[in-house]
Amino acid sequence: MSGSGDPKREKNGKFSMIGSGSGTGSGLGGRGGRTAHRSASRRRRSVHLSSLRLPTIGIDIGGTKVAAGVVDADGQVLERLRTETPDKSKSPRVVEDTIVELVLDLADRHVVHAVGIGAAGWVDADRSKVLFAPHLNWRGEPLQQALSERLRFPVIVENDANAAAWAEWRFGAGRGEDHLVMITLGTGIGGAIVKEGLLERGRWGMAGEFGHMQVVPGGHRCPCGNRGCWEQYSSGNALVREARELAAAESPVAEPLLERVAGDVSAITGPLVTEAAQDGDAVAVELLHDVGRWLGVGIANLAAALDPGRFVIGGGVSAAGDLLLGPAQDAFRRTLTGRGFRPEAQIVLAELGNEAGLVGAADLARQVARRFRTVKRRRVERWGGAPDRGEG
Repeated sequence: MSGSGDPKREKNGKFSMIGSGSGTGSGLGGRGGRTAHRSASRRRRSVHLSSLRLPTIGIDIGGTKVAAGVVDADGQVLERLRTETPDKSKSPRVVEDTIVELVLDLADRHVVHAVGIGAAGWVDADRSKVLFAPHLNWRGEPLQQALSERLRFPVIVENDANAAAWAEWRFGAGRGEDHLVMITLGTGIGGAIVKEGLLERGRWGMAGEFGHMQVVPGGHRCPCGNRGCWEQYSSGNALVREARELAAAESPVAEPLLERVAGDVSAITGPLVTEAAQDGDAVAVELLHDVGRWLGVGIANLAAALDPGRFVIGGGVSAAGDLLLGPAQDAFRRTLTGRGFRPEAQIVLAELGNEAGLVGAADLARQVARRFRTVKRRRVERWGGAPDRGEG
């Protein structure tokens, strides 16, 4: 799909309309209201299509790594860089320095026009501050301003799940669906909503924290402080916890898993369980089935609240494929309110893998990109000094 639009989606895209009245007046219930709503939807949807077809940089910040890439208007990554999150990551300045280094390194070889940051944490509605990042010591961190001043590029900051959902909607498994919910299954559960060409961020920018819906009153304790959160039953952590508990209980059914780790229970990981399931290990298949079942229950709850046309499942746990998706689809159909009397949303696997956050952040940044003179673009010293004399 290109920045000038996906012809198929432009031709066939449909939008729901507010109101059901049949009058001819200009109110929301009449024909004029429906026309106005449809026109507004088209205008919102066209924002990304009218963005300049310029290369931009996407940054994906996690608890263990910082990934960067130059992305073109078709969502193709032209060059990638990756570094470990600094050991001193408790200092916001150290992570900021790492981002600046990666951006300037890429800018040495590419003419880029904006930077998008995908951060694992709460980002305010203005896409400027990281209000809270669980893996980094960012609390109300004015990241957008700090990086813009140092890089002399337009910069946006976005939640990493929002960035991934945007990438899947633009270039991946969400293409052609204008009411999309993405769920990312990793250590926990992240999520995002794309509706009619807009990311639904909520009033404060914190929409999509689906993992902290309470599904089991008084259930497992969650790091958020509550009990029974969805991510305690359908996530990488949940999969590992259940596998280790079974192995620690010395259950005979867990012997194949223990053999894979030479008896070291602490060495059991989510990817190891997934690999065992793909090799036919019955208990590993059962563990993934349980995670998938809880996934389907949560998706049914989201369908009741949001009524999207498609759910896209991403994150590391989604590597299990049909071993996860099959049980999720079965549980969804059994749990969906009004089942049998309503359309059912599709549940599909994400297509862009680990690069979704990077690609999405870069594409969102393209909306605020502006054309720079290509003759030796002005840049700053790597650690925040003044622009080099005579450049730009």
